[in-house]
Amino acid sequence: MRNEGDGAIYWKYVGRVLSNNKLNGTLDIGNSYSNNLTVDLQNNSISDFTQKASYNMVLKLVGNPICQGNGATERYCTIQKSNPSYITPTNSCTAVVCRSDRILSPNCKCAYPYTGTLHFFSFSFSNLENSSYFRTLAESLMSAFQSNQLLVDSVSLSDPTVDVYSYLQFRLQIFPSALDHFNRTGISTVGFLLTNSFPIPNYGSYSFKEESYCCFAGAKKPSNTGINVGAVVGSFVLVLFILGAGFYAFHQKREAKRAVQQSNPFANWDRDESSGGVPQLKGARWFSFEELRKCTNNFAEVNAVGSGGYGKVYRGTIASDQLVAIKRARQGSLPDALQFKTEIELLSRIHHKNVVSLVGFCYEQGEQMLVYEYIPNGTLKDALSGKSGFQLNWMRRLRIALDSAKGLAYMHELANPPIIHRDIKSTNILLDDCLNAKVADFGLSKLMEDTSKNYVSTQVKGTMGYMDPEYYTTQQLSEKSDVYSFGIVLLELVTARAPIERGKYIVVVVKNAIANLTDQYYIHDILDPTLGPSAKLGGLKKFVELAMRCVKDSSSERPTMGEVVREIENIMQLASSNKNFETEFTSSSYEGSSDGSKAFDYSGGL
Repeated sequence: MRNEGDGAIYWKYVGRVLSNNKLNGTLDIGNSYSNNLTVDLQNNSISDFTQKASYNMVLKLVGNPICQGNGATERYCTIQKSNPSYITPTNSCTAVVCRSDRILSPNCKCAYPYTGTLHFFSFSFSNLENSSYFRTLAESLMSAFQSNQLLVDSVSLSDPTVDVYSYLQFRLQIFPSALDHFNRTGISTVGFLLTNSFPIPNYGSYSFKEESYCCFAGAKKPSNTGINVGAVVGSFVLVLFILGAGFYAFHQKREAKRAVQQSNPFANWDRDESSGGVPQLKGARWFSFEELRKCTNNFAEVNAVGSGGYGKVYRGTIASDQLVAIKRARQGSLPDALQFKTEIELLSRIHHKNVVSLVGFCYEQGEQMLVYEYIPNGTLKDALSGKSGFQLNWMRRLRIALDSAKGLAYMHELANPPIIHRDIKSTNILLDDCLNAKVADFGLSKLMEDTSKNYVSTQVKGTMGYMDPEYYTTQQLSEKSDVYSFGIVLLELVTARAPIERGKYIVVVVKNAIANLTDQYYIHDILDPTLGPSAKLGGLKKFVELAMRCVKDSSSERPTMGEVVREIENIMQLASSNKNFETEFTSSSYEGSSDGSKAFDYSGGL
């Protein structure tokens, strides 16, 4: 056993405690060590002692065979009682031999100390050779224990080291007062005080890592049965907690997903090229499938008001008691995703009295539904054919033409960017309860995003009989393509004939009728008989001439929709000044038809 000088500080200030370690043989002090060294070798089996130089050290050999009759070591074999000390004492106490693994305290009492390690993170001193810092630490600990009225007799600090993280640490032993052991309350209060890190001058913040206490008075070893039962109960509670947490997380995830879908119903929109990307909507409301199912009484046939190639249209009442028309795609023949998206986008940004308003839409559970304002008197085609149950006089037909033209002019000239409808026809012009006309069905519409060109190159789509022949041959869609289709609608208003009837094209039929005028009645042979003699129809000739200009083969020769609006307004003034002007409505059955119970083919070419 030699001290070769390493760890001099370690030995010098708090002493090296090697008691109760069963060390035996000869103790050789050597000649290389620091002064004032304290070494505690009590209760070992050391039988001899040698020295090679004079030294000044405190050596404790009490309880070793060497202390039996060897006068040379007598001063190391007695313990003299001294004043209380908080660091392992440098002086000796009266000879005391501790038994039953109790440890001698600095106040020379055998007791079971409460032990642990103090770790200091930011001590402010660098001179570790100054023992006053260590004494200050011990005094601060005792002062804290006494001020909190804890039954602590003394403390012993040993093994000061600086670890690889530059943290200073001590092994701390806290000895009880009055008894030779702490009770559970005493350990709890001492531990609580240390773990709450009261301030200690020069040492800064610290942590205390306790060791288990061995010796509670009257403590009984817990039975394995209690431990096992506690483990089972704890495991069961843990499993229940994990299951509950998992269920809660799943529920929250589902609610979050539902909230996202309501705020952004197109979160799962197919983003491939065919769908054209997520729709950009302005004010359209999202409806759940369940909402629309309830408001139509599970899509009952009694609420069906129209049908077409697209599917069926149902009448329903939403929460605000507003009547709506719900256009539902037929299962198995869902429309192109791009067409569905286009109609939603366009209608959500268009707000004009002569354009059908989009209330909302549904896009879930494999359904594609559009919710429009309810237009009770069906389509212009139904009204011209008599299917709606009322007749339209000449002035009302002019009003319908003007309303439709205003709706289209708004789309061409005021919408930003301009919109080309691409499917203007009499089945896409609807009549409200006052027989005002509204343009509907925007599934084929296109935006004029590049206003530097007057056309859009696109695949040909539309309805035969209404389609612009120039667009058909060049695949260049322009606003004048809508003008051509509207010209066909104007001819329908005059003749009540379909665009293609018995293989004859309405444009050719009207051209021939104009070329073969033989009597005083203008185009009498092709005029809708319900209008009466052409002589009574003020502005008829100008109206037909306007229609024929709209259906010119070359788009450059056609008027704009703004010009069409002004022409129709002039014709209406001419018609109203006609002495033969008739009353606005000519059908006694009109009032009964305004409830919408008549045919409501929302879009014959749906």
